[in-house]
Amino acid sequence: MTIAKDDVVAALGKIASPEGVPLPATGKLSEIVVADGKVFFSITVDAGAVQAWESIRERAQKAVRALPGVASVMVALTAERAGGAAPGGGAAPRPQAGPARARPGGPPGGPAAPSPAGIPGVAAIIAVASGKGGVGKSTTAVNLALALRQLGLSVGILDADIYGPSMPKLLAIRERPQAIGGNRLRPIDRFGMPVMSIGFLIEEETPMIWRGPMVMSALTQMLREVEWGTLDVMVVDMPPGTGDAQLTMAQQVPLKGAVIVSTPQDLALIDARRGIAMFRRVNVPVLGIVENMSTFICPHCGTRSDIFGHGGARREAERLGVPFLGEVPLDIAIREKSDSGAPVVATAPDGPHAKYYQDIAIRVRDGLAVSSRPAPKIVIEA
Repeated sequence: MTIAKDDVVAALGKIASPEGVPLPATGKLSEIVVADGKVFFSITVDAGAVQAWESIRERAQKAVRALPGVASVMVALTAERAGGAAPGGGAAPRPQAGPARARPGGPPGGPAAPSPAGIPGVAAIIAVASGKGGVGKSTTAVNLALALRQLGLSVGILDADIYGPSMPKLLAIRERPQAIGGNRLRPIDRFGMPVMSIGFLIEEETPMIWRGPMVMSALTQMLREVEWGTLDVMVVDMPPGTGDAQLTMAQQVPLKGAVIVSTPQDLALIDARRGIAMFRRVNVPVLGIVENMSTFICPHCGTRSDIFGHGGARREAERLGVPFLGEVPLDIAIREKSDSGAPVVATAPDGPHAKYYQDIAIRVRDGLAVSSRPAPKIVIEA
């Protein structure tokens, strides 16, 4: 039986807010996304009312899950606070001056955060990230994953770019994941790798107008409620920037390392620095920087043109003291194969374009071996 959005709205109409108003009439519901029996929406309330609304969220989730044709439900409670306000309504406290003490697993100045639990069966999780969009991060992520698999590793891909999922296009995946037991999903298999993306659950042109808590709920669900099986490496294609998704990954799972993708020009490198700083702040090892679109060789005359400059990422890696993983040129063959869902590493593994990613994969594999060793004990004096 197919579930419709109107069925969800009708079920939610039987749930009353703390003020006794039917939930759809409160103005607090986000857009309701319904796809292949999976339902997603959020409830946005004032920060001071969160406790009163948590039971409403639970009742709403239970009511929708009981509808015929619903395989899974995700309802996030989003709290909004007026700018500058602190919990309880007072003014936000000023940061105190003075040196902050370092702590493992969290920002300076606070108590040590507990170590995040791993994903059962997954030995290592690495993030492929960029400080800004449009630098070829997703293309790099999928070809890196395929190249790691060619090295004999068991590899999976998680598309964590909630707002702009790319894996359905890059891997030509149009089918939907199947539910297992009502509360878990089976990932899609492509080129011998399990793949999961929010893009498999929604239509291609559906905008994801989600706030932070909804994003974090979706990421947690795709990490922990998917049958990943046994993997040596999970490659996570992160959204660009340094926001909720990156912090959620650092807090929810023990990342073994991060690969930063940048183009050579200064504008992209500024944002790459921010990405490196963010991962360092949450104690995630930076495995290195990839310089994408490093140069362009005209396929007709063979003339080289450094459209975005050349060597900027290598120099930045040296300056920041992180490994330089390699260069990938701006090439029409890479773009065409990516657009057609046939990545070069999978469909032309012996060609010159695949070799760029294969060399990077070797350095990432070797870097993982180093970063997985126990870190030396750091003594911090009072």
